[in-house]
Amino acid sequence: MEPLLINTEKGVRTITLNRPERMNAINDDLSKQIEDAIANASADDDVRVVVITGNGRAFCSGLDLSKMPNTFGTRHEQLDELGWVGRQALGIVRCDKPVIAAINGMAAGAGLSLALACDLRFMSDQARVTTGYIRRGLNPDAGMSYFLPRLVGQGQATQMIFTGHDIDADKAERTGLVNETFSDETFHEQVMAFAGDLADGPPVALTFSKRLLSSNGEEELSNLLKQEYAYIKRCFATDDVKEGIQAFLQKRKPEFQGK
Repeated sequence: MEPLLINTEKGVRTITLNRPERMNAINDDLSKQIEDAIANASADDDVRVVVITGNGRAFCSGLDLSKMPNTFGTRHEQLDELGWVGRQALGIVRCDKPVIAAINGMAAGAGLSLALACDLRFMSDQARVTTGYIRRGLNPDAGMSYFLPRLVGQGQATQMIFTGHDIDADKAERTGLVNETFSDETFHEQVMAFAGDLADGPPVALTFSKRLLSSNGEEELSNLLKQEYAYIKRCFATDDVKEGIQAFLQKRKPEFQGK
């Protein structure tokens, strides 16, 4: 089964994460396909708007923890300042087309970061999101520490990141984390209707508008992505992360030791 489904209709390119058995968790293969799909959409004149969503009951549950990631031991990994998480965020920000996150279900960790990097976010009233990282002994990555405070404010972002609590659709809309919530029964139709209206707009003006909106902070974002990635590499080398992942797989509360 293809991990990514791509469809274009009337100027709207829909990119669907397609690992429903893993709640669309991101592994190496999927991360590369997402990166390529965003780049291709940006360069394709037939595409005016991009919608990212998930197949099944989740939008994206973040990094696939069913297989413990390595600790970035190769020379290439050690010298990589961004990793796929950084390239994913920059790819969305630099995409010349408006990118919409259609949060159809759970978005956690890097999955929430994927949505935060998008220009607009719509959420099913039955979906939940969580920053999630702290539950596994990790710091945020994929741009979360950049995007989240700018959307919900420093205080709310700090609480969301420090606690990792689930956030329902009502709070997500109230705090500005998402632009709007839609009924689960009509979610797809309403998102696609919005995307269709956007696709009917002037494509050159939309591209320039997006570039203007992102230009001031792009250098800051790039630097922060590198810092996030450097820190999370160090987190992955700790026993706490091993415990966090093991506890996740065993469906129990982790016992962190600070080492």
